[in-house]
Amino acid sequence: MDADYTLIGEGALVFITGAATGLALLRWRDKNVKAAQEVQRQTLLDNARRDADALTREAKLKANEVSLKLREETEKSFATRREEAVATERRLAERESLVNRQLESLHAGEKKLGADQEATIAQRVLLETRSDELERLTTIRKSELQSLAKLSEQGARAHLMREVEQAALKDAAGLTKHILEDAKAKAEEKARRIICLAVQRYAAEATFDTTTATIALTGDDIKGRIIGREGRNIRAFEAVTGITVMIDDTPGCVVLSGFDPVRREVAREAMQRLILDGRIHPTRIEEIVAKVKEEMTEAVVRYGEEAIAKAGLAPMHPEVTVLLGKLRFRNSFSQNVLDHSVEVAHLIGLMAAELGLDVNEAKRAGLLHDLGKAVSHEIEGPHAIVGADILKRHGESPAVINAVASHHDEVPHEGPLGILVSAADAISGSRPGARSETMTTYLKRLEDLENIGMSFPGVEKAYAVQAGRELRIFVLHDQVTDDEAAALARNIVRRIEEQLQYPGQIRVTVIRETRVVEFAK
Repeated sequence: MDADYTLIGEGALVFITGAATGLALLRWRDKNVKAAQEVQRQTLLDNARRDADALTREAKLKANEVSLKLREETEKSFATRREEAVATERRLAERESLVNRQLESLHAGEKKLGADQEATIAQRVLLETRSDELERLTTIRKSELQSLAKLSEQGARAHLMREVEQAALKDAAGLTKHILEDAKAKAEEKARRIICLAVQRYAAEATFDTTTATIALTGDDIKGRIIGREGRNIRAFEAVTGITVMIDDTPGCVVLSGFDPVRREVAREAMQRLILDGRIHPTRIEEIVAKVKEEMTEAVVRYGEEAIAKAGLAPMHPEVTVLLGKLRFRNSFSQNVLDHSVEVAHLIGLMAAELGLDVNEAKRAGLLHDLGKAVSHEIEGPHAIVGADILKRHGESPAVINAVASHHDEVPHEGPLGILVSAADAISGSRPGARSETMTTYLKRLEDLENIGMSFPGVEKAYAVQAGRELRIFVLHDQVTDDEAAALARNIVRRIEEQLQYPGQIRVTVIRETRVVEFAK
C-alpha cells in the first residue's frame, strides 16, 4: 500500500511538475506570440503610415497639378474672353462711327433734297410760264403760217404725213431689198450647191409616153382579120378593153388610143397575142383579154417591188406596193409617175445626205409622194392629201406622211422632208425632156404669163421669153421708181405662183430705163 502511495505521490509530483512546466511553456509561448504579434502589428502600422504618407504626398501632387492646369485654363479662357470683349467693343465703336457718318450723310441728303425740291418747284413754275408763252407763240405762228401758206392745219399735217410716209416707204424698200438680196445670195448659194450635187450624181432617162400605142403588123392581110366580118372583132375588142382601135391606110401598123394607161397596156398586150395566135374572133378576144388582165395584176406587184428595190428601201406593205405598181401606168405631163417617183427618191436621198438627215426616211417620202395618183380617179381630193391618208392607214411614220401631204403646200410643213420632196419633185419635172405639153397648152401658158405681167400699174410691156422660163417686164420710168420696181417683181412672182401651173421655175425681170434723145441739126 505504502509502495502504491509512494508511486502515486511520485506520479502526482511528476504530473504537477509537468503541468507547471507545460503552463510555463505556454505562458512563455503566449508571451513570445504576443511579442511577435506586437512587432508585426507595429510593423504593419509603420508600413500603413508610410503608405498613407506616400498616398497623401501623391494626392497633394496631383491636386497641385490639377489646380495648376485649371488655373492655366481659366487664365486662357479669361484672356480669350477679354480679347473677344475688346474686339466686340472695337466693332461696336466702328458701327457706331459708321451709323454716325450715315446719319450725317442722311442729314446732308435731306438738306440737298429740300434744296432740289425748291429748285424743282421753281423750274416747274418757270416751265409752266414758258409753256404758256410757247403755246401763245405757237398759236400766233400757226396763224401766220396759215395766212402765208394758205393751208389749214389739217392740210399741212396731211402734206407732212405724205412726205414722211414716202420717205419711210423709200427707206423700207431699200432695207427690204438689201435684206432680201443678202438672204437670197446666201440661201441660193447653199441650195444651188446641194441641188447641183444631187443632179450630177443621178441621171435618168429623158423620155415620155403618149396616149397611143402602135402595133406592128406582119402584113396587110392581118388587118382584115382584126376588123372581122362587118367590124365585129374591132367592136368586141373595144368593148372588152375600153380602148379605141384605129386602122387607117398606114401600112404595117395598127394604133390603139386611150387615156387610161392600164387599159391601153392590156389592149396592147392582148392585140400582140391575138396577132401572133392568128385566131381572132370575139370569144378568143375575151379569153386573151381576161388572161392578160390576170397577168397585169401580177405585173403591178412586180413593178412596185422593183421600184422599191431601185430606191434601195426595205419591202413595204403589200397594198402600198400594189399602188406603187399602178403608178407604172400613170403619166403626169407625159412623164411616167413611177419612174418620176423613183427619180425623186434618189434625188431627195442625195440632198438629205448632204444635209445630214435620215436618208432612208427621205427616200420613202420621195418614192411615196405621188402615191395618191394611183387612186385619184377613185377618191376625191388632191393626190397629196389622198396619198397621205393611205400611208397613215398603213402605219407610215408621221414625218413621211407630212412630207407627202405638204409637198404641194396643201398643208403646212412640219419638217424639212416636205420641202426637200417639193424641191426634188421640181427638179425631176423641170429637167430637159422630162415633160412635154401640147402647142395649145404652151401658147395658153405664155399668154397667161404675159397677162399677169400687164395687170400691174406702171407696166408698159411684158414679154414671155426662153420658152416661158422668163418674163421680162418694161415699166414706165416716171411712174415706177427703182425701189418700187423690186417690189413689183416680188408681187408678180407671187401672182404667178398663185395662178399658174408650170414646170420648173420662171424668172421675172423688171426693166426700168430713162432714154433721152436729141438731134443735132
